[in-house]
Amino acid sequence: MSISMDREEIKTVIPHRDPMLLVDEVVDMEPEKKITTKFFVDPEREIFEGHFPGDPVLPGVYTVEIMAQASDILILSAERYAGKVPLFIGINNVKFKSPIRPGDTLEIHSEMTYEKKEKAVVTCSAEVYDNGVLACTGDVTLAMR
Repeated sequence: MSISMDREEIKTVIPHRDPMLLVDEVVDMEPEKKITTKFFVDPEREIFEGHFPGDPVLPGVYTVEIMAQASDILILSAERYAGKVPLFIGINNVKFKSPIRPGDTLEIHSEMTYEKKEKAVVTCSAEVYDNGVLACTGDVTLAMR
């Protein structure tokens, strides 16, 4: 079964809101397996005023959060985790391969790779593509509380 969602539908799944909601669309999701999302890096984001003046780049922590939020949607879409708050408890194997600039459109792929159901802990392997170019990879671990 393939699922897509717009921004309003995403808000029914995860607790994030502006300015920290970093997913615009779920392009495709296979529940409890994998997800593809999109995010437009708005040049008007306040962060670009200081990171870096004259040469703006999306901070790496935002990229990691973007991977986590795509994973959050995938995990919280499972009935057993619906309504929970996803807590970021780990990030491993992160590699930044290409800078992300204001105005870029990102496509995020995340796949569940590990789950410890009795502890409600899930790890997802994620990739961020910037206009088709691999920009970042990493494994995010989240606890559902």
